[in-house]
Amino acid sequence: MRIAIGSDHRGLKMKWKAMELLRTNEDQEVVDCFPLESNVAIDYPDVASKVAQMVSSGEADRGVLICGTGIGMCIVANKYPGVRAAVCSDELTAEISRRHNNLNILCLSGDMLGDQALQNVLHTWIVTEFEGKRHETRLEKIAQIEGENMKCSCPSN
Repeated sequence: MRIAIGSDHRGLKMKWKAMELLRTNEDQEVVDCFPLESNVAIDYPDVASKVAQMVSSGEADRGVLICGTGIGMCIVANKYPGVRAAVCSDELTAEISRRHNNLNILCLSGDMLGDQALQNVLHTWIVTEFEGKRHETRLEKIAQIEGENMKCSCPSN
């Protein structure tokens, strides 16, 4: 599995921890989309766009985005076709997001998630499989809505 990962300056330390955790599985290739060496300010839309584009195009199977709350990254990522991104802060949300929604981008809070919670959420999200069945129909409906709305020129606010 190829996993694209990125963070802004507020999620940098957590990104390094997440990359370390993800790389313990040799079946996972981790691609750092915005390698930062220090807390130099970077705008989260730039990072989220790169990761979401990779997932949307199939260049990456999944993505992980980390900013202060995870919310900004989530908003940007969901602008890309085929991306299903959500902020998960506990194992149950991570599990259900995969089982029911086939979530392909995990958004995390660099400010509010501790080391153990990061490990638990990330592990659960990686190992949980999509259930399919009735959920496939729902994802097809989401894709249809997405396709219809990508065609319109909607105001930005």
